[in-house]
Parts: sequence; structure tokens; C-alpha cells
Amino acid sequence: MANATVSRVGQANLSGAVDALFLKVFSGEVLTSYNAKTVMKDKTRVRSISSGKSAQFPAIGRTTAEYHTPGTEITGMTIEHGEKVITIDDLLISHAFIANIDEAKNHYEVRSEYAMQLGAALAQTYDRNLLSMAIKATADGDTGAVADQGDAQRVALGATASTADIIGGIYDAAQRFDELYIPSEDRYALVPPSVYYDLVQNDKLLDRDYSDPNGSYAMGKVMNVAGFRIVSTPNLAINHAASTPDYPDTSGSKYGVDATNYKALCMHKSALGTVKLMDIAAEAEYDIRRQGTLMVTKMAVGHGVLRPEGIVALEEAAS
Repeated sequence: MANATVSRVGQANLSGAVDALFLKVFSGEVLTSYNAKTVMKDKTRVRSISSGKSAQFPAIGRTTAEYHTPGTEITGMTIEHGEKVITIDDLLISHAFIANIDEAKNHYEVRSEYAMQLGAALAQTYDRNLLSMAIKATADGDTGAVADQGDAQRVALGATASTADIIGGIYDAAQRFDELYIPSEDRYALVPPSVYYDLVQNDKLLDRDYSDPNGSYAMGKVMNVAGFRIVSTPNLAINHAASTPDYPDTSGSKYGVDATNYKALCMHKSALGTVKLMDIAAEAEYDIRRQGTLMVTKMAVGHGVLRPEGIVALEEAAS
């Protein structure tokens, strides 16, 4: 009896490793999940570096104007310069090992789901680290790199903050941003789901008489409040210092802060920065010694506060 001619579905162009295409599919699954799960990726300044441990973000202050007296020499005014440095964190990884015998016995495919879960774990950590850093900046009174930049602000809404209190706090943040010359574009208000759906049910935000709808009560959506794009995230109002199965222990790091009582984080895109040394990547390799396949997703990034005046956090706490 002749042997069958096997079409190796994981082999590229009938040559090379028989699982080469499988690795590409795995990477694609991770990237798709990562892009879908993170809400913070496009809301900060991002810089990629090819080597090194940190990156410098220059800060330039404002200058003034004056009236010129005829005949007086013009010598120039001083403009203050400063910098913010963001350092790369340790390598962040998420991994799983699939035993051959288990995969053989199992009646459904698990690798694609594992890939999605690994990518989602990195995405959640990425978001939580940025959100916790912003909250911590308001609690610590983080100041800018030059004198004419303001500090991050924490606003106590009271012990039992209502939806009206939160909306009022967002409008106050908009006023503060205007007074600090922060651009009206790229403003975001990140809120936990409980606050988001309270905003959806607020008649003032979803007034049907407006020609430009601001969301939908039926679909459970609200777009803007005071010019801030409203973004719902379950990663804001939690204790970022507590270790959980899907989040590393950050209690002693720059991301360790308890944000349980925070109701909204108003920020501008220029407020936070991310440095990428190694963008998200995926690896899968069969281990003959352990008779299984190890799947790993990884990235090396670091986060920091660049313009603290572009951060206002609203907390449910006694003033």
C-alpha cells in the first residue's frame, strides 16, 4: 500500500518548516486581539526606539510679547526648556503550553483562542499601566518639565457623586484645559462602565432635538461631553496595586495606585507617553523534551507622564 501524499497546510510554498504558516497565523491572532482590546493605544504619544533603555521627550515653554520702543535694541527673550524621560519596563510576557497528548485528545481547536487570550492579556496590562500612571500623577501632584506647565489635578466630587456631579466635573476640566491652552482636539474622558451607562441615560446628553446626535439610548452609546470623547473602560476604577491573575504585581512600581473610587479621567493625548523598544510579537515552538508547544507573546514598553496639566481625575471622595 502506497503512502499518502500529504499537503502540509502549515508549509510555505512546499518547502521549509511544516509549521511556518502556523506561526504567522498565531502572530496575526495576537495582533488582532491586542488591537481590539486596548483603548489607550491611540490616546497617548508613542515613540519607538531601536536600542537603549529610555527616550527623551523635550518640553519647550511659552514666551511673552512686548511693545517695542523705537531705537531700542531687540535682543530676544528667554524660552525655558526641559525634558521628560520615559524608561522601558521589564519584558512583559503572556504564555501558554499545550501538551501534544491533550491536543490530540481534544475535540476542538484551541490555539486561536489561546492566541487571542495572550494578546488580550498584554492589551489589558498596557491600558491599566497607562490609566494607573495618570491617576497616580493626580494623587502625587505631578508637575511639568517647565515652569509654565501646570500640574495634574485631582478633583473630589463628594462622598456620593451623582451623574450630574460627574458631568459638571468634566465641564470644569474642559474649562481648565481651555485656560491652559490645551488643544480642543484629542481630548478624552475615560470612565468605568457604570458611569458610562449612567451618562447614556442622561437626557441632556442625548437630546433628540439636536440635529447632530450625540449617541443613542437604544444602542447604549454616548459620544461626547464638553468636547471630551467618552470612552468606557473596565480598567480605570480598580486597585492597580493589587495583583490579579491577569495583571502583574505593581504595588511597588510606578503603576501601583488604588483607583477604586475614581469616576472619570479627563486627559489630552499629549499628557501621556509610551516608548516601545520591542513591539508586540508572538512566538510558538515545539519542545521535543516536553512533548508540547510553547506559545509566548511579548513586548517591551514603558510609560510616563509628559504633560501633567493635561490630566484631571474625578474621584468620589469627600472634598
